[in-house]
Amino acid sequence: MSEPLIELVDIEKHFGAVIALAGVSLSVFAGECHCLLGDNGAGKSTFIKTMSGVHKPSAGRILVDGKERTFSDPRDAMAAGIATVYQDLAMIPLMSVTRNFWMGREPEKRFGPIKVFDHKKAGAITVDEMAKMGIHLRSADQAVGTLSGGERQTVAIARAVYFGARVLILDEPTSALGVRQTANVLSTIDRVRKAGVGVIFITHNVRHALAVGDRFTVINHGHTLGTAKRGEIGAEELQDMMAGGREMVELESSLGGTV
Repeated sequence: MSEPLIELVDIEKHFGAVIALAGVSLSVFAGECHCLLGDNGAGKSTFIKTMSGVHKPSAGRILVDGKERTFSDPRDAMAAGIATVYQDLAMIPLMSVTRNFWMGREPEKRFGPIKVFDHKKAGAITVDEMAKMGIHLRSADQAVGTLSGGERQTVAIARAVYFGARVLILDEPTSALGVRQTANVLSTIDRVRKAGVGVIFITHNVRHALAVGDRFTVINHGHTLGTAKRGEIGAEELQDMMAGGREMVELESSLGGTV
């Protein structure tokens, strides 16, 4: 098997006396969707921030293409091809899709010593990149706030991939979406994976994970409980491994399977 794009080995993160991560390990390969599952408070957010350069690990190793790396900040991680799409998406609703797509990386057109935003070029690239993700915009000039939640997620994903993401970390991208929007995002994840990007899909939704995941790692109170490949584990087993999973199964049984 080829070398992982990124591998995190026995990662620990301490905040004073609080141990947020206590030996979490995970790897992702090119063209793979690796799902990191855990209930609220399991340590997923801390792990995301450690992978993406927000936090420095207290212990453990981060390897990119087999070489140990230390990220000083998120820009350092992005330079290594590690991009994170957070739940808030970092978008300005009243600005156009194009402006949000290119925010901070605007292509420029020169008029002598004057540089201006090349809106035509930027818009054409935005429309093309969104079409690759299955979203056909009426106009890239429309306000990004007019898009559905799933479409805005796709803008953020397309933006990260266009600007060189080799590993894409997705922080609960389906948590606040309806069924149709969730389907759009899961389809986008599948497209990105097939394009050779390694995807780390953080979620507490077992069904969403099973829909697109190739491997599954469960985290509970800062510990890795295990990793399984597609076909080796089912929804009930994954739910049981997550915090409160067994209690939810018992509750579902007592309520006649309605949970």
